[in-house]
Amino acid sequence: MLSTRLKPFGTSIFTEMTKAAVEHGAINLGQGFPDFEGPPEIREFAAQAMADGHNQYARSMGHPILVQALARAYERNYGLALDPMTEICVTSGATEAIASTLLGLLEPGDEVVCFEPFYDSYPAVIAMAGGHMRSVPLLFPDFALDLDALEARIGPKTRVLLLNTPHNPTGKVFTRDELTQIAELCARHDLIAVTDEVYEHLWFDDHRHVPLATLDGMRERTLTISSMGKTFSYTGWKIGWCAGRQTLLAATAGAHQFVTFATATPLQVAMGRALEHFGDAFLDQFRREYGERRELLCGMLEAAGFRIARPDGTYFAIADISGVTDEDDRTYAHRLIKETGVATCPTSTFYKEAPEEGRRLIRFAFCKELETLELARERLASLRS
Repeated sequence: MLSTRLKPFGTSIFTEMTKAAVEHGAINLGQGFPDFEGPPEIREFAAQAMADGHNQYARSMGHPILVQALARAYERNYGLALDPMTEICVTSGATEAIASTLLGLLEPGDEVVCFEPFYDSYPAVIAMAGGHMRSVPLLFPDFALDLDALEARIGPKTRVLLLNTPHNPTGKVFTRDELTQIAELCARHDLIAVTDEVYEHLWFDDHRHVPLATLDGMRERTLTISSMGKTFSYTGWKIGWCAGRQTLLAATAGAHQFVTFATATPLQVAMGRALEHFGDAFLDQFRREYGERRELLCGMLEAAGFRIARPDGTYFAIADISGVTDEDDRTYAHRLIKETGVATCPTSTFYKEAPEEGRRLIRFAFCKELETLELARERLASLRS
């Protein structure tokens, strides 16, 4: 009974691989959720919010406590001034923000240009909105921007450029120079930029995240999407948002009011208070701890014989399997679960223009306890024995 727009997408690869992991008792390094809790203070903020009576619908665009905290955070972190009441729309996670934004912006037949490998909701949501997706491959191992290829994908029906940075699943953080080139293309072709920045605080070394909206001329044509789940390790709370000029944000808010109307009120209040409570020291520690996990994962993958792309950001790493097997990514990932008890995510489902690229790559998530990663290292060691 699935509609013709959704039928091509079938079951999510995350559902497939998680099911296989459960069946075989495997360590799940395929799906990007932590196996640990976030700061306990945030749970206490939520409990207090409930006790204080924050249990009815919030305003559709977000509880004042949260949107005001978000506006202060954007000013503090990026020097970006936002009107909390008109330029921020709180959503049920970043995935809903992406869906509501594209549903609100696109007319049937409009085109959206993005990069591949892409987050798996992008093509499905674009199809639901009646649009068409055109993608530009980022190629292993450096995933460099090919500006000519990007411009070649832009046509008279292109309305939106959808950018994910820091990028899932590659771990690429687009540089300021790359973003400047993308901004110039958006201006030249009069495109709206929709940026998925959910890993905005998770970057390593000197690969600092730069929001596209902070570049010259982009404040007027950018809708910025992010969420609390990745930074505070409360992915199940689904607190996301979209921010931008009121004239653009009206598209997101207009769809959001009919998709979810409002997001869980006490959880919004709790996350607003978390933003005020946890500052730079928390974020520095956050990056240090994930940096340790990154080193552990990359080391064990190299020891197992994989060629890897060391991520600049996010909590994912891509591995090339062509040196250890002739199988495609999906076949190998399922065999890895059965033979080693480690679950990964095959990437071919994240490609449209270059599926052969995805068939040799798998993605590992390192948003796990160090003990979990150590156990995975022991299991993967059997690949070299």
